[in-house]
Amino acid sequence: MLIEFSVTNFRSFREKQTFSMVAAPRLRKRENVFKPAVKGEKLPDLLKVAAIYGPNASGKSNLIRALDVVREVASRQPSAQPIPLPVTPFRFDPQLRLSPSRIELHFVHAEQRYQFELALTQDRIVEERLISFPAGKETMLYERLYRTSGETYRFGSSLEGGDGLHEVWRNSTSPQVLFITQAVANSSEELTQLRLPFRWLQKGLMVVTGSMESWASASQKLAEEHSFFAEQISSFLQDVDVPVTKIRFDKLESANLGLLGALIESKPKSKMVLVHQTALGEGEFDFNDESDGTKNLIGFWLPWRVHSQSGHAKENFTLVVDELDSSLHPEIVKSLVDKHLKSDMSAQLIFTTHDTHLMDTKLLRRDQFWLTERDANGATQLRSIHDFEGREGEDLEKRYYEGRYRALPIIRRS
Repeated sequence: MLIEFSVTNFRSFREKQTFSMVAAPRLRKRENVFKPAVKGEKLPDLLKVAAIYGPNASGKSNLIRALDVVREVASRQPSAQPIPLPVTPFRFDPQLRLSPSRIELHFVHAEQRYQFELALTQDRIVEERLISFPAGKETMLYERLYRTSGETYRFGSSLEGGDGLHEVWRNSTSPQVLFITQAVANSSEELTQLRLPFRWLQKGLMVVTGSMESWASASQKLAEEHSFFAEQISSFLQDVDVPVTKIRFDKLESANLGLLGALIESKPKSKMVLVHQTALGEGEFDFNDESDGTKNLIGFWLPWRVHSQSGHAKENFTLVVDELDSSLHPEIVKSLVDKHLKSDMSAQLIFTTHDTHLMDTKLLRRDQFWLTERDANGATQLRSIHDFEGREGEDLEKRYYEGRYRALPIIRRS
């Protein structure tokens, strides 16, 4: 589960900006928070949901991209040809153009708190550091630093594996690959001290951006292979008022193309058929005939299911969605958020949106709304509505449009 995230010198982010899932004390709606399970340490409550608002080009999507940097880098394998790392420095400050982007993550996984720090350019990893907090005691596991004089490592006295194995890990780590990636790849399953936090770095944040088309294709494939998933998708659609009572797959007849034609044939061998139930009876629709909204819902079902299952399995993964309202109707978004809040899951949901109807204190607390805006230097500033003075039950949407929280577009009138 995510505690806190910070980013510096990345795209529209100049100075260090911090996004936190730590719940503010003394606010009501206790069902919106949960107590993180950590051995030997008592942490503050964490938020189940956070919504991020702001004008176009204010940095919302850049924050989502920053949240995904560590996962993308942690999933990399050594390559013979250098591939630029997924960072771009803040471009309006000449002094920062050659400086590394910095990411800092505080998270809990397997009942242990961790802090992971990463500094990188497009060319290489500049700094990498992992700290654990057994029973609340800060314990550095390793530190990697690159300077013009060369690269140095420092290993904590409690890091498992021994000096010999540490040296193997170090020597096999290339400039564009994380040390923890190489260490886990070259260690036995019994060594879990790095393997556990690495699993969270790779999979703890499930980031969904752009079109739902690829997710919809993956959902269809799962449903075709396992009827159980087809039933789940149908049930999910019914829950959000799409009357699909059944999903089946009909085989398509292939033309007689001969052996060579069969080998290169790329057309699908079956089609997804959705059965709709209305007061007048049933109607069948091919997937391609469905509305974009229904297609988006079928795509969104997959990350939503993985997110929900992780909460029940106590994996504590966090689903992060950019522009959730562009793929789903606002009432559907509100329904899903409400359902998540009322569940007993400790999985988290973070999303960006323009839909201010969700600024409802009957649904979310003040500390669950975050705002992005650009300053005079073109840099993104990030803050919580809870940072502004105001009453707990005030009309947040009204005050937002009044400019009380800023983060509104400035439209030039001709």
